[in-house]
Amino acid sequence: MAMTRKVDTPSLTSPCNVIPLRLSFLPRHREYLMRWLDAGTCMGLCDVDVAARSDDGVIEHVLVWVRENADPAYLVRPEGMNWVLVDHLRDYRLGTFKSFEAALYAIRPVLACGATAAA
Repeated sequence: MAMTRKVDTPSLTSPCNVIPLRLSFLPRHREYLMRWLDAGTCMGLCDVDVAARSDDGVIEHVLVWVRENADPAYLVRPEGMNWVLVDHLRDYRLGTFKSFEAALYAIRPVLACGATAAA
C-alpha cells in the first residue's frame, strides 16, 4: 500500500506584503548634479548623462565623464536604499553610499558633502 502525502505549495494568488524600497532620481538630485558638475569642471569633470527608467525594469543611472577619457568613467545608480558608485571603465564597484551627494563627493569633492538642494 502506497502512502500519499499532500505537499503544501504556496498559492500563486496569495498577496505579498513585501514592498521593495528603491530610491529614484529626484528633481533635487538633478539640481545637485548640475551644481556639482559646474563646480567640478576645474577638477576634470566633463559631462554627465541621466538614463531614464525604461519599461523593461532597467533602473535609472547617472554616467559621469572626466576629461581624461572619452568613455564614461563612473556610474552612479540606486540600489535599494543606497547609491552605488561603479568605476565604469573597469566595471568595478567602488562603494555604496547612503546619499546621492555622498556618491558624487567620492568622485570629486567639489561641493560640501551633505549640501543638498531643497526638495
